[in-house]
Amino acid sequence: MKRYIIAAAVLAAGSFAYQADAQVQKYFVIDSKYILEKIPEYTDAQKKLDDASKAWQEEVDKKMQQVDQMYRSYQAERALLSEEARKKREDEIVMKEKEAKDLQKKYFGYDGELYKKRQDLVKPVQDKVFNAVQQFAQQRGAEIVYDKAGGVTIFYADPKLDKSDEIVKMINKK
Repeated sequence: MKRYIIAAAVLAAGSFAYQADAQVQKYFVIDSKYILEKIPEYTDAQKKLDDASKAWQEEVDKKMQQVDQMYRSYQAERALLSEEARKKREDEIVMKEKEAKDLQKKYFGYDGELYKKRQDLVKPVQDKVFNAVQQFAQQRGAEIVYDKAGGVTIFYADPKLDKSDEIVKMINKK
């Protein structure tokens, strides 16, 4: 009788282990920021974006300094100006400030020049990484890929699960 109970327990345990093993999902972890930083095309694109952004910001700052200078000049001369001259200068200052803000919006606003340039330079590299990760996952039979650089929080990831270096190698082989 004891043998039957032990045998039944072993069979039940084996059955549970098989079911648990069958439900295990395959996944791996990557760090997309790390991968992108290892791709020369991306670092070149980032440098170009940074240079363009800096130049555009300097242009906007110069316009804003002109507005500030006009306003300080107006404040110093305000007492000496007629009502009509004051109104004219105030309108000029407002117009110049609007130009500066429009320029800022043109460069840095939603769908601005910086956004367009980022789409032209960075998106192709990001697509290349996405496709490589997808291909890597399919080759390994992975069901889920976690990106520890993105908005998803991972409290712990075993370093042996991080396949970022393998994806960099795969991309650089092409």
